[in-house]
Amino acid sequence: MKFISFELDDSIYWGKLQGGYIYYSERLMTHFPTLLVAIENFRYWEIEDELTESVALSEVRVVAPFIPKKNVMCIGKNYREHALEMSEGDPGAIPDEPVIFTKSPTSVIGCGESIELNSSITKQLDYEGELAVVIGRKGKNISRDQAMEHVFGFTIINDVTARDLQKKHKQFFRGKSLDTFCPMGPVIVHRDAIPDVQNLSVRTIVNGEERQNGSTKDMIFSVDELIEVLSDGMTLEPGDVIATGTPSGVGKGFNPPKFLKSGDEVRISIESIGELVNKVE
Repeated sequence: MKFISFELDDSIYWGKLQGGYIYYSERLMTHFPTLLVAIENFRYWEIEDELTESVALSEVRVVAPFIPKKNVMCIGKNYREHALEMSEGDPGAIPDEPVIFTKSPTSVIGCGESIELNSSITKQLDYEGELAVVIGRKGKNISRDQAMEHVFGFTIINDVTARDLQKKHKQFFRGKSLDTFCPMGPVIVHRDAIPDVQNLSVRTIVNGEERQNGSTKDMIFSVDELIEVLSDGMTLEPGDVIATGTPSGVGKGFNPPKFLKSGDEVRISIESIGELVNKVE
């Protein structure tokens, strides 16, 4: 099942996307007003029969699936070739343990919304197409063999980055967290619909040019391993989002670099999930 949030008649709804139509329920909205509240409280098979109202996808404005309550947890250098491209080929840059940072929830926007250029703040705006995990069940000290039981589903994130701010502040948070720097969506696909999350293609196309073409099978640290590490001594809660890292081909990795500019369109597609599209304004 693909879950989606959308604006219709100046109100925000959520429902399931199927065959170009969104199925939703006004009645359910009174109990679960956002998809985040729904994730925190229900099992999808218990509510599917309630989704009796429908609207064409073309008639609504898609918004971010939800705005996380906490910072988005992100994994850096989780693909070998990306670690190398960011370090001029230094094999010592390939991590032995996950590199973990966060993005502010205020950076989250939806598919179709604009990424702010912020030209007065950064001259090195970059993209990173990533698979993201949405936690659906609370847990702490979760073992790898139980990790997927705590996952609600998967979505796409563009880990937009101001490379010069990242370098200036010598850490990741500010350069990753400006407003609009976390496009997310357009849907969350329930885990049951993706039998092998470690075998999905990840592609990023900028203005029609393919920049990234990777696979989640090339992750250094798999999804279940990341959940085990992140939950070690720290509680994960429903609605927590984990961005799992990006393949090689980011703008900074080219010679000369190919940073984003006004008018650019970034199109990220992940197999079995869909396509996240945003323009730079």
